[in-house]
Amino acid sequence: MVTFGHFVLLLLLLGGAMTVEVQRPRGVPLSKRQFYEEDKPFTCLDGSRTVPFDRVNDDYCDCPDGSDEPGTAACPNGNFHCTNAGFRPAFIPSSRVNDGICDCCDTTDEYNSGADCQNTCREMGRKEKEELQKLAEIAEEGFMLKKQLIQEAKHGLEEKKTKLEDFQKSKKDLEANVETLRTVKETAEQPEREAKERHLKAWEEQKAAIRLEKDKARMAEVFLELDDDADGFVSVAELQSHSELDPDSDGSFTEPQAQGLLGGVDKVDAVVFETVWNNIKEKYVSESNADIPPPGETPPEETRDTVSENDSENYPDEDIPEEEEEDDDEEDDEDDDMDDGDYKAPPTTRTDEKKKEDDDEEGPMPSYDQETQALIDAAQKARDEFNEAEKALREVEDQIRNLEKEISFDFGPSSEFAYLYSQCYELTTSEYVYRLCPFNKVSQKPKFGGSETSLGTWGKWAGPEDNIHSVMKYENGMGCWQGPSRSTTVKLTCGKETVVTSTSEPSRCEYLMEFTSPAICQEPARFDSGHPDHEEL
Repeated sequence: MVTFGHFVLLLLLLGGAMTVEVQRPRGVPLSKRQFYEEDKPFTCLDGSRTVPFDRVNDDYCDCPDGSDEPGTAACPNGNFHCTNAGFRPAFIPSSRVNDGICDCCDTTDEYNSGADCQNTCREMGRKEKEELQKLAEIAEEGFMLKKQLIQEAKHGLEEKKTKLEDFQKSKKDLEANVETLRTVKETAEQPEREAKERHLKAWEEQKAAIRLEKDKARMAEVFLELDDDADGFVSVAELQSHSELDPDSDGSFTEPQAQGLLGGVDKVDAVVFETVWNNIKEKYVSESNADIPPPGETPPEETRDTVSENDSENYPDEDIPEEEEEDDDEEDDEDDDMDDGDYKAPPTTRTDEKKKEDDDEEGPMPSYDQETQALIDAAQKARDEFNEAEKALREVEDQIRNLEKEISFDFGPSSEFAYLYSQCYELTTSEYVYRLCPFNKVSQKPKFGGSETSLGTWGKWAGPEDNIHSVMKYENGMGCWQGPSRSTTVKLTCGKETVVTSTSEPSRCEYLMEFTSPAICQEPARFDSGHPDHEEL
């Protein structure tokens, strides 16, 4: 026997409700009532077969799609429609009908199970309506704030465009000023450079004259030293008394070698000695300095004493004195320090030392004369003014680039998201401080100290096509260990405040951040109930 339910359609309007009684089989929604006509055979909704109407809800599954048993648990793939008057209609699997558990808030699914169900639809509808009203209020307030943000963005955009025009005009003036000052600088540097070169040349000539006089004086001293018999000549024998002058340094300074240094003669006077001097002055050691070792050299005796005093081979490894071990450690530390990048100048040669001594004897370069110094001061002033003008131009160019970038940026259909630019928002959890800087970057930092980790930099808007500005994507953050680079998806929801509400890591190195903002709020729909215009009974 077919069981029919009697349902009433309740349409809630502003002042009251209208009820319409509609007859249809149990578990059938109003939208499918036309397919269930009592005086006609029933055709399965998938069109697979037709059965007499008395087989509808007879607790036996005739249709493959289960459409002949909307109000019983006979078909495993069927669906039961909960009318839920006072709340939202719903569908549940037919297998839950009369299973002793109340699934529909109006208890219609347990009509024959004996379960003690309470109709909670009205209470649930009331609570949901309150929640929806709260959300509607938030959406309405958020939308009002959004309109303010749009107006502010509009004014801000006009101001930025005006400022950009001013900077562009200023740039032209600064470019012209830079070129003018460049010419002034180059004009001032030319006489400065020539004056400095003249001064340096004069100083080099002066140093050369001083060195020449010193060289002549030393040559005269050496001539007198070599002229042992004071006869006014330096002979081959006298030259041979200085073995350091041996041309091949083989320890045997022969007479022919000495004669060769004297120009092939047996002796020379003071005038001819000048040519000999040029050949021997680098090697010649004055007799008064013969016993003094050159700088950096240690007498053999001292070397031998040092080696014997510090010869660690006199001790077995385990008996090396502690002081020596400490010295070795210090040396190792010094080596390590050098490896870390410390630089030691290479040892200077005797020639370099001699040159330095000569320079010291000649003294520092004299100060510039008044005329040269005036040219230097004028050129320096021109350089300073040019550098200041170039700096001002660079700053204006930076401002222009930043403004052009901000003006062309996608801040939403009405630039409602523009207020987020150059701002940052933080959320502190038990372990980390998360920081979101819209259109720039996302990062996290340990709450109790540590370095910041990049969770991505601005990539793009990534929402669905019909609401692309509802999701932000930040990419190419710090790489995970043996994993991909970190990235963050930021989901925007409507709210009166701009705040990060939550963060999570749904999958490795991929973060999810919830962010509320009035800029995402849409104009709320106008309705007086949290439900459609009618309720099914």
